[in-house]
Amino acid sequence: MADVIDDLQVWLDENWDPELTVAQWWERLGLAGWSAPSLPEHAYGKGLSRTDANRVAETISDHGALGAPGGLGLLLAAPTIASHGSQEQIDRYVRAIVTGREAWCQLFSEPVAGSDLAGLQTKAERDGDEWIVNGQKVWTSGGQYADLGMLIARTNSDAPKHQGISYFAMAMHQPGVEIRPLKEMTGRALFNEVFMTDARVADDAVIGDRNNGWAVANSTLMFERAGLSSGSGHAATSAALPGTVAGHLDQRAGDFVSNQRSRGGGAQFRGAGRMLIELAKSQGVVDDPGIRQDLMRLHTIAEIGRYNNLRLKAEKARGGDIAGIGNIGKLSMSEMMRLQRDLGLRIIGPAGMLHAYEPDAKAALDAATGQPMNGFVTELALFAQAPPIYGGTDQVQRNIIGERVLGLPKEPGHDRTTPFNELPKNA
Repeated sequence: MADVIDDLQVWLDENWDPELTVAQWWERLGLAGWSAPSLPEHAYGKGLSRTDANRVAETISDHGALGAPGGLGLLLAAPTIASHGSQEQIDRYVRAIVTGREAWCQLFSEPVAGSDLAGLQTKAERDGDEWIVNGQKVWTSGGQYADLGMLIARTNSDAPKHQGISYFAMAMHQPGVEIRPLKEMTGRALFNEVFMTDARVADDAVIGDRNNGWAVANSTLMFERAGLSSGSGHAATSAALPGTVAGHLDQRAGDFVSNQRSRGGGAQFRGAGRMLIELAKSQGVVDDPGIRQDLMRLHTIAEIGRYNNLRLKAEKARGGDIAGIGNIGKLSMSEMMRLQRDLGLRIIGPAGMLHAYEPDAKAALDAATGQPMNGFVTELALFAQAPPIYGGTDQVQRNIIGERVLGLPKEPGHDRTTPFNELPKNA
């Protein structure tokens, strides 16, 4: 790994220029394999482990260069297409992801198909060389910025529900696609609902063969759980947004470096832990035995996630794997979020009942309390209910570990053998 970091340092010395546009810089970074180094070499990567890829991201950040384009394209779409797509699809889609040219969203969940994702009812019907899509998706992160969507839709209602699904790369900027924001109790609107009415997608945009979408979607979910787990994710991703909608591609790359933020995976959680320690000191409660114990619990869970990452790296180096490690990491992340929520509110006390939803109100609240970190704590507390749900609920993770890792009996049911059009549907 030292040789890789040395090569990266030399490359950064020769190539980083803050006067480049974001698009120009990401073109260099992506085509050199540094945007997504965990991807295989034939998919614009370097075949590194996730841990080593995190070190690459940290090195780019430490150098003072703009980080790789973030978002679901790099996290989910690129590794999925690299695993299931043709080389033509990799060159068509993954190249535009690693260079930041196109942003992606995930069109999976539906109002009646969340935890039971295979019960989705969005339909895609063949029309020559295209498919016509009708249906509704919900909880679509970043849909308002996306150029393309990872769409799973039903293409055969006569097959059992898991066997009649196809996975598409669907253009979001077309007639028949409507995106509506969903405002959360934090005051933000990170998620959207998406309505598709006679939207169209080309047949050559099917990823992983027709009616094989459930297997492809499971790969996406695996990458999602690994990316959300407590010991993974990019240590530093770009403050600039990829794609054509946000308008960042033509701006100066150096202007985003000062706003570059640490986020994702274990680095984010360890950073929050350090912030809570400093907050406890400033509030005079760091000597409280209960708070000290929970700060140590938070640190311990984050360290276990880091060690699990190292275990996985060593196992993969031997040609093996650790069954269920992504699901375990996802559960760990949920536990950390709940612990951060409860611990943060205990540290700031009654001030935890105050929260502002607009920039002007936040500034006024910070001025009134003299504690600008309180807003971070209250927003974290409001948001903490989401991670145990998105990316697969905690209950789903436990079911997967029980059935696929421990070999426990599956829940009884006939939905895997009955044609989807014969199954009862929710109203």
